Amino acid sequence: MNDRLIERVESHSYRDLFLKDLQWSAPTHKQPIILPSDEGETITAKNVSSYRGVSVWVCDQRPGSALEAQLDQLIAKESVDRLTIFYDENEQVWRWPVRRSSGGSTTTRLSSHRHTTGQENPNFAHRLDSIRIDWAEPPDATGLISQVREAFDVEAQNETRQASKLMARMYTSLEACGTPEHDISVSLARILFLMFGDDTDMWQAGLFQRFIATYTQPDASDLADRLNELFAWLDTADKDRGHTPEHLDGFKYVNGGIFSEQITLPALKQEFREAMLDACQRDWASVSPAIFGSMFQSVRDAKTRRELGEHYTSEENILKTLNPLFLDDLRRDFEVARAKKNEKLALNRLRDRIGEIRFMDPACGCGNFIIVAYRELRDLELQIMERLRELTGAQDLLLANYGLKVNLDSFYGVEIDEWPARIAETAMFLTDRQADLRLIERLGWAPDRLPIKRQATIVVGNALQLDWQDVCPAGQNVVIAGNPPFIGTKERSASQTADLKVAWGERYDGFMDYVTGWFAKASEYFGPEAGQWAFVSTNSVTMGQAVPSVFGAIQNDGWRIKFAYRTFPWTSEAAKKAAVHCIIIGFTKAKTTRQRLFHYIPEQIAHEEVPVSHAVNAYLVDGPEVLVRKRMKPLGHGLPKVSAGSKAVDWEHLTLDEDEFAELSADPVVRPHLRLYLGGEELINNAHRWCLWLADATSEELAAIKTNPNVASRLEAVRKLRERSPKPATNKSSRTPHLFEERRQPNGPYLGIPQTFADSRHYATVARLPKDVIASIKLFTADDPDGFLFSVISSSMFLAWQRTVGGRMKSDPSFTNTIVWNTLPLPPIDQNLRSEVISAGDSIMAARALAPEKSLAEHYRPNAMSAELAEAHSALDVLVDKAFGASSGCHTNEDRQAILFKRYKELSG
Repeated sequence: MNDRLIERVESHSYRDLFLKDLQWSAPTHKQPIILPSDEGETITAKNVSSYRGVSVWVCDQRPGSALEAQLDQLIAKESVDRLTIFYDENEQVWRWPVRRSSGGSTTTRLSSHRHTTGQENPNFAHRLDSIRIDWAEPPDATGLISQVREAFDVEAQNETRQASKLMARMYTSLEACGTPEHDISVSLARILFLMFGDDTDMWQAGLFQRFIATYTQPDASDLADRLNELFAWLDTADKDRGHTPEHLDGFKYVNGGIFSEQITLPALKQEFREAMLDACQRDWASVSPAIFGSMFQSVRDAKTRRELGEHYTSEENILKTLNPLFLDDLRRDFEVARAKKNEKLALNRLRDRIGEIRFMDPACGCGNFIIVAYRELRDLELQIMERLRELTGAQDLLLANYGLKVNLDSFYGVEIDEWPARIAETAMFLTDRQADLRLIERLGWAPDRLPIKRQATIVVGNALQLDWQDVCPAGQNVVIAGNPPFIGTKERSASQTADLKVAWGERYDGFMDYVTGWFAKASEYFGPEAGQWAFVSTNSVTMGQAVPSVFGAIQNDGWRIKFAYRTFPWTSEAAKKAAVHCIIIGFTKAKTTRQRLFHYIPEQIAHEEVPVSHAVNAYLVDGPEVLVRKRMKPLGHGLPKVSAGSKAVDWEHLTLDEDEFAELSADPVVRPHLRLYLGGEELINNAHRWCLWLADATSEELAAIKTNPNVASRLEAVRKLRERSPKPATNKSSRTPHLFEERRQPNGPYLGIPQTFADSRHYATVARLPKDVIASIKLFTADDPDGFLFSVISSSMFLAWQRTVGGRMKSDPSFTNTIVWNTLPLPPIDQNLRSEVISAGDSIMAARALAPEKSLAEHYRPNAMSAELAEAHSALDVLVDKAFGASSGCHTNEDRQAILFKRYKELSG
C-alpha cells in the first residue's frame, strides 16, 4: 500500500491519492486560487480533495518559498486548515501552516516536506498513511487536524526533541552545582513555567529571557540570588508587593502551588545560565507538555528508572487507552447531538456531562495521561462551543457567559516520586494555557488564569498503600487510566511485594506482576459504582499462572473487558525506549457496551480493530470467557506426563565447558561418567555443555573417581557451598555433593522441550534425545515412544496455546508443564487419525535429516525454512487442527485460539 502511495505522489495523481487511497472526500472549492507573479505570469492552485474543512490544494509549479507563502495566504482565505502541494518534474514540497499565538495575536509559518522523484522515502510514505481516513470510525475535524499536524508539523517535532535535550542539560548543570534533588525538581518546574509563559502571552513576550540576559551577571555570580528573588516575587500577591523593582516589572502574581514553597538555590555556574538562555530561545508554545515525561526520563539515573519501573508513554499509546475507554463515546455523542432536532439542548446537555467527568491517573509520572485527557476534553468542549455559537449567533464577547465546564480541578494524579509530580503539576497548567490559546484563536475569548485559581491535584505517595478515595472520591463519572510500573516477580523488591499483598489482600498470588496491584486497587476503589478504568500493562498480565487470580477477582467484582489491545512493542517519547511488550485493557460494568479488540500488525507497526463475535476473554481472545488454571495431570486425551529436567545446584563445579571436559575426559576412570548436558539454548543451537553425572556410579566407581584431584576439589567445593545455603533442601544435599540436587532424568529415550521458544519462530523447537543426554532444568522431558507427543508439540495448534496461556521470558514464550502442557485441551481422537499425526511428525524428522549439519535454530530461522520442512509442518498442521475439532485446516492463529478455548471449556467444564 505504501508503494502505491508513493507511485501516486510521483505521478502527481493527487486527486486519486486522496480520494481513492487516503479515503478523503471530494473537493469543496470549485474555483482555483490564482496569484499573479511579477513577471506577468500566474500561479494557480486547485482544490483536489477536502474533509470537514481541511482542504488539499495542488500547484503544478515550484515558484519559490516567497511566492508559495503568498499563494498560501490567498488559499487561507478559503481554507483555514489546508495542505498545499507544490511540484515540478523532479521535486515536490508539501506545506502545512504551523500556527503560534503570542502577544495577543496568531502568526503562521509554513512547514516544508520535500520529496524527490525516484528517491526512497519511507518516512514520507508513513506520513501519508497516517492521514488515511478510517470510515469505520471517521475522525471529526479536530481529529483530522491532529493527524495532519502530527504528520507534517516537523517544526513542532524538532522543538520538542530540542526541548528534551535542553531540560536534561539544565538538570545536569543544577546537579553539578550541588543543588539538592528536591530543589532541582522545584526549580526546573518553575523555569519550565516561566519559559512557557514567555511564549504563550501570559505576560510580555520574552520577559523571563530578558530577566536572565539583562539582570544577571554573565558569570552567573548573582544568578541564584536573582532566581530566588523572582520565585518569591511570583508568590507575592499584588496587595503585598509594594514598590516593584525594575528587573521584576511585568511578572504577574501566580499563586497556586508552583511558587509557594520557599527554596534557596546555591551559587550557580555560568553553564547553567547559558543553558537557560539557550532553552529560552526555543519556542515552548509548540512543545507538547506530554513530552515532559521523556524529559524526566532523559535526566534521571537509569538504575533509578529500573527500580521504579518507569516507562513513559507516547501520546499514541495514551490515545490508544483514552479513546476506546471514553473519548470515542463522547465524540460519537457529539455527532448524535448535532443530528438532534433540538440540537442546542442536546449540545448543552453533552457539555454539562463532559464537565462532570473527573479523571485520575494513580501512577501519573509526569502527568502524560492527565495532560492528554485534559487537552482532548477541552478540544471537544471547544467544538461544542463553536457549534453553539453558530446556532445562537453569539458574538465573541458574549462567549464569556458560557464559561468553561472542563477545568483543571477535575483532574487528579498519584505519583510516588516528587520530581515527576512537580512536573505534572506544572505541565497541567501549561496544557491549560495551550487550550486557552486555541480558545482565543477560534472564539476570541479565554478566561484570565493569573493568579492561578484552579489546578490539578497531584498527590505524592505510594498508590498501592494510600486510599484513592482520599484523592478523588469514587463515582460513576470518574475515569481512571494510566501506565503503572512494570516489574515482574523476579525483579520486584521486598517492599513492592508487600505493596502487592496490601493491594490484593487474601487474593494475592505470588506470580502477579507489580502492575496488577493497580488492577486490584481500581476494582476495589469503585466498589458498587459503575465507573471506567484502563491501564497500559505488561503482557504478562494475560499470560501464565496469575491470569485466573487477577481476572477471576476482577470478574467477581462485576467488571468486564470494554476494550483491549493485544501485545505490541513499547514506544515512548524518550530517546532510550523501554524494551518491553505491552497490552492495554479497559474495564466497564456496563453489560451492553460493545467490546472492542485491536490486533497488532508488525509489518505496519500499527493496530487494526478486529470484529468480536463472542467475547473478549482474559487472554484477549474472541472466545469463551474461561480462565485456564494450572493442573498437575494432563487434561488432553492420550497425552503423556511432562517433567522438568534435573537441577545441579553446583555453582558450575559439576557442569563443564569444552576445555574442562577435555581435561577431565583424559582420565579413563572419569570419562565414562561425563555426559552431554543440554538445556533449551544448547538443544536449539547445537551447543555442547557437559556434566559429571554420578547418579548411576557404584560405590567402587565413585571411590575411584574421587582419586582424581580435579574431581575431588570440585566435589568438596559443592559440599561447602551447599552447607552454607540457607535453603534446607540444598543444605541437606551437601551430604551427597557428587549428585545433582534434583534428579529427574528419564530412564530411556525422551523428547526434549526447551523451556523458552523464540517468539519469531513459527514452530516449537523440540527434538528426540537418547537417555544418556542429561536434561538440565531448562529442558523439559517426556516419554514419547511412538512420536505422537513430538507431532503435537511441533504443530501450530500447540504453539497457539503456548503463546496464549503460557508465560513469557521477555517476549519469548515460556513452556511449563502445569499451565501449558497439562491444560492443552486435546479431545479424544480415533486411532487412524492418531497414526496419521505420528506419520506427519516422522516426515518432519525426515525433512530435518536432509540437512543434518543444521541446528534447530537454523532449521527454523524465520522465513528461511527449507521447502521440505515447511511442507511437512503444513501437512502436520492440517491433521492436528482436525484432531482438535477444526472442520478444515485453520488459517490464522485466531482461528486456532477460538477452537482451543472451545475445547478447553468442554473438557474442563
